[in-house]
Parts: sequence; C-alpha cells; structure tokens
Amino acid sequence: MLRVRCLRGGSRGAEAAHLIGAMVSLTGEWGRAASGWVSRVFRSTSSSAAAQLPLTVDEPVTEHAPEDCPVCAFNEWDPLEEVIVGRAENACVPPFTVEVKANTYEKYWPFYQQYGGQTFPKDHVKKAVTEIEEMCNILQHEGVTVRRPEPIDWSVEYKTPDFTSTGMYAAMPRDILIVVGNEIIEAPMAWRARFFEYRAYRPLIKEYFRRGAKWTTAPKPTMSDELYDQDYPIRTVEDRHKLAAQGKFVTTEFEPCFDAADFIRAGTDIFVQRSQVTNFMGIEWMRRHLAPTYKIHIISFKDPNPMHIDATFNIIGPGLVLSNPDRPCRQIEMFKKAGWTVVTPPTPLIPDNNPLWMSSKWLSMNVLMLDEKRVLVDANEMTIQKMFENLGIKTIKVNIRHANSLGGGFHCWTTDVRRRGTLQSYFL
Repeated sequence: MLRVRCLRGGSRGAEAAHLIGAMVSLTGEWGRAASGWVSRVFRSTSSSAAAQLPLTVDEPVTEHAPEDCPVCAFNEWDPLEEVIVGRAENACVPPFTVEVKANTYEKYWPFYQQYGGQTFPKDHVKKAVTEIEEMCNILQHEGVTVRRPEPIDWSVEYKTPDFTSTGMYAAMPRDILIVVGNEIIEAPMAWRARFFEYRAYRPLIKEYFRRGAKWTTAPKPTMSDELYDQDYPIRTVEDRHKLAAQGKFVTTEFEPCFDAADFIRAGTDIFVQRSQVTNFMGIEWMRRHLAPTYKIHIISFKDPNPMHIDATFNIIGPGLVLSNPDRPCRQIEMFKKAGWTVVTPPTPLIPDNNPLWMSSKWLSMNVLMLDEKRVLVDANEMTIQKMFENLGIKTIKVNIRHANSLGGGFHCWTTDVRRRGTLQSYFL
C-alpha cells in the first residue's frame, strides 16, 4: 500500500490521504494504474507547491483570532458591525416551474405565467432600489459597515445537463448565506432560477476568505426532475394545509437542498424547519457539518406554505423570540420550559393592494436587530413599533414597502457578516 503523509491541509488533507491509500490498495490492473496516477499527481503538486509557497514542512498554518476575523456571528442580536445588503437591480420573475408554484399564492400564478423569465415591473423595481439605498444609508448612520453583491443580468438563460432557466436576483442574501462563528456557508438553494445566484456574492466571499474567514459551499444539487414532486397537488389553500400537515413538500429527498433562511441562530443552538426549499438531507448535512460545537433543532409550524423561518419564528434576543400567531410553533412549550419569553407580534398593517409576489404580510416581523436594544422596523407598521417600544427596544424606522414585494423584509434583505460577541448557550 502507498503511504502518504499529510503535511498540510488539516482534516480534509487527511481524508484525501486515507481515500488515496484505500484506492491504491486495490489489486490488479486498476490498482497499478491508480498507483501510477497518484505518483504523478504528487510529483506534480509537490514541485508546483515548492515553486509557489516558500514554506518549510513543519511551518504551522496560522488562523486569525476571532477578534481579527472579518466574519464572525453567533446569533441574531449581538452588536452588528458589518452586513451584506441585497440588490433589486435587474430582478427577474422566475419561470413558473413546479417549485415556484408550490411556494407562491394562487392569486399571483397568472403574474408568473405571464412574466416568468422577464424583469419585474420596472417602476416597482426602481422604487425598491431607492428604498434599499436609503436603508443602507440608515445602517451606515447607525455605525454598520454595508457591503453589496455584484449587479448581474439575471435575464440571461442558462442550461445545465438537467434543466434550462433564467435567473432571479441577488436581493435576499439571507437566503443563500449564513455565518456561523467565523465561517460563511453558501446554501445550495432549491429553485432552479437561483442556481447561479452565488455568483453575485463570490467577490465578497473571496475577499473575506483572503482576510481569514472560513468558507464552505454546501453540496450543490443537480436540481434534476427527481428533486421535485412533479405532481405536487396544490390547487387551493386547503390543499396546502393538508399537505403540510402530512409532511409533504414539493422538494423530495433525492439530494440535499436548503435555503439558509430556514435556519436561525441562538449561540450553540440553531433552529431549522423542513420547508418547501429545505429538505431533511440538507438539514442533516448542516447537522454533521456543524457538530459537535452546534446543535441543530428541527421545529415545525402550522404553516400551509413553509419557506424561510424568519417571518414565522424570529429570535430577537437572548431567550426572546417573536412567534407568528397565524403559524403557531408545535414545539413552543420546549422554549417556554427553557425560560424563553415568547412574544406574539400584532397583525400586520400592510394593505391588500400592496403586491406581495413571494411572501405574506408577516414580513412586518421580519426585522433586523442591530443589537439587543435597537431594531430596524417598517416605518408603516406602527403597532409592531409600539410592541418593540414596550419591550424597551428602540425602533429605527425605514420604509421598504416596494422592496417587500420582491419577497423579503429587513432580515431577508441582509446577511449579518460580523457581530461583536462570543459563543454562548441560550437554550438549556
């Protein structure tokens, strides 16, 4: 057997050495061919590394201390220092595929059928862009560093071996990126229209990586037909309730998939829901990846259309959570027994004539905590502003009604890159 000493590369390098050793232990012609291949690869990579990296064999690989790392967040409420805010520019309506149909409301299906693959109404997008620019200005005024994804033409059609689609947008960084400690994780996503969405964020992520952050990309699904229940039987709201109660979703367990926005952090405990875009394989991948430091808890809700947890169950402080009264949490007693305070937000005030092509009115509770005592909240939602004031939390009011139409509130439109705090346990 060929024995390979792993000099650099940590556990990933050790796994590679173990795998190569197993490969070349095979007998016969294939084993001899593999042995030759390994020898050539190691000669090539060794000479290349020697030419490029003037390192001694025993030189340690240094890792930035947490206080120096550009990426670090353990929860949803520690003081926010840096944030990524999405872009509405060039936003396109996703093609009306089975997974889009399962995640949108029947009243908007004609809109998708007519405009799928085209840009969202330009006047509406222009107003959304203005709102988000003002939101960025307010965040900067509050002392937060704001970063933005790259503008991309999402109308370009692309083709993989399994499907053809156009893109959507880079408006909701919360959906695709989650920071856990000093690691930034790219979610694999579940909509075909969002397959290449990561490209808008890669320049930022590469910068963070070069400055010391860990960077992980979850396994990318093929998004072939097998990932979706092509006959998912939704016709009415009653259908949705019945299917959700039975634990049936449009995504299957063919391969891992998840949106980052189905996870919400509270120190060593991270809570997640099985939804239309996050399957159990995706949750299991995250569980194994983050163990043993972090525990993943699956919770569920009486929700006919589960997709993203933060307009249903939004943790806003240590032991303090907003719980949507229209989508009660089935495990809520678990939180109460742990000493948490469960706050019921008031009914949203957003009018019926405000289009919400991808979400519900409960974006009113989709807030962004700047710290335990400051919150970014919709300027039009007076009742939830009053609720926060009663909790002793200062409200920073911003109007993003047009931006809401694209599918998110303040939490969705952002990914917190760095919060000043330490890893703690809040759920015993």
